[in-house]
Amino acid sequence: MAPPLSLSGRSPSGRSPSERSPSGFPFRNNPARKIILASASPRRSEILRAAGINYKVIGTSIRERQRKGEPASKFVARMAAEKAAAVLARLPEASPYPILGADTVVVVGRRTLGKPASVEEARRMLRLLSGKKHTVLTGLCLLWPSSQGALPGTLQRSAPRPSRKAARNKSVRVVATTVKFCRLTEQEIEQYVATREPLGKAGAYAIQGGASKFAEWVHGCYFNVVGLPVSVVYLMLKKIDTAGQD
Repeated sequence: MAPPLSLSGRSPSGRSPSERSPSGFPFRNNPARKIILASASPRRSEILRAAGINYKVIGTSIRERQRKGEPASKFVARMAAEKAAAVLARLPEASPYPILGADTVVVVGRRTLGKPASVEEARRMLRLLSGKKHTVLTGLCLLWPSSQGALPGTLQRSAPRPSRKAARNKSVRVVATTVKFCRLTEQEIEQYVATREPLGKAGAYAIQGGASKFAEWVHGCYFNVVGLPVSVVYLMLKKIDTAGQD
């Protein structure tokens, strides 16, 4: 088991390399607060940074496998929760920081598409998406200490444990966005796959990159397609703050 992580490591500038704090934190009257992002995704980091949300990255190595018969929405919710729980297990017991887990998949028809394991799999995924509508689902799980209040309406309690880590509130959300792709030729697929951008992306594409020209329209949160529906995250964090002020 990995030893508990210390969050006190600082660079000479007073900030750890993976910590970002460009313009404050959404909690009212507490601009020094930050969250822990349980994901090493550079896209999610970029979204949080651009939104001015303070964060520290602690990546996870959770096995992402959909169970037989498991709906895609439940799958991403479970993955987000497992990522957040894995990071919680590595932190000091008294850590005050909210933990955000996230997981994204693409659903086309009855198929759930994660990250392609190879160039050939990326080709197959792009052929499936060609000329069709698909849904991008992102599961979000936020864990935070009970002392910071309860998130109204969506609160779930962690299972009781002897450790002080049991004193965590838990909120899980799933956000859906619909995207319509234009019809792709084999040449377009080959040219895009040759950039290797599809590798490591759910559904084998990056809408903020070379695949932007393939998206005819987007219905819902654009940032959800990139990997993190930041407006939903922001509202979740604000609700923690509101509950803590009651």
